[in-house]
Amino acid sequence: MVLVSVSVPLRPARSPFERYRSSLWLLTLRDLRVRYSTSALGYVWSILDPLVMASIYWFVFTQVFDRSVGSTPYIVFLLAALLPWMWFNGAVSDSTRAFIREAKLVRSTKIPRTIWVNRIALSKGIEFLASIPVIAVFAIATGAQLQWQVVFFPLAVLLQAILVVGVSLIVAPLVVFFRDLERATKLALRFLFYASPIIYGITDLPEGLHLWASFNPLAGIFSLYRAAFFPEQLDWMAVGIGAGVSVLLLGLGMLVFRRTIRAVLKEI
Repeated sequence: MVLVSVSVPLRPARSPFERYRSSLWLLTLRDLRVRYSTSALGYVWSILDPLVMASIYWFVFTQVFDRSVGSTPYIVFLLAALLPWMWFNGAVSDSTRAFIREAKLVRSTKIPRTIWVNRIALSKGIEFLASIPVIAVFAIATGAQLQWQVVFFPLAVLLQAILVVGVSLIVAPLVVFFRDLERATKLALRFLFYASPIIYGITDLPEGLHLWASFNPLAGIFSLYRAAFFPEQLDWMAVGIGAGVSVLLLGLGMLVFRRTIRAVLKEI
């Protein structure tokens, strides 16, 4: 009788980064499935809202008033900023309920608590990327020419992801202690919509406001998106200042989150 020894290679333990990435992806997929599971139209709802808004502004500024802002075709100009705005607005708005809505899971699981914020930013980012074909359809329909500056699209996505995560990490824990901050955030987002170059371009602003507008990180990010069709909208000063502000907000968000998370777990 011969005994044969068979060695089974042990599966190497996953690194903390791999575990974090896996958990983040699973929770993000869960969010997307839950969001669309009871909806007959599903994906359509993620683009219907910005389409309706873009149609209203297009009608007002091209059919009712003599438009003196933006570039032609105006509908493509609008969508190039309105769709990424929906990512920012949706992620920050939902982050106000990131811990309150999932209080039991947040307390009972051992995964890093930043996941509960980052999953919202990621799911909204996926919805944004899924809406890109809408711009392509309108660009083809209106004859908008794709320019070589489209190579800056990944940079715009990266800067916006940094900004969204940074702001969300600040808002999510603070709302637990100050519940009125949820409504205040919605008001701030409404103000920021008109203070950001969405229905107009940063080049349409008076010279005296140009520098100040650049401290709004969305101004530079939107100029990067729009440069794919409207190169004259690209403003590197706004991009540089906005990138610095975005990184600063991310650092501040990580600091606020780290300082408050223990108190958050006791409060929820």
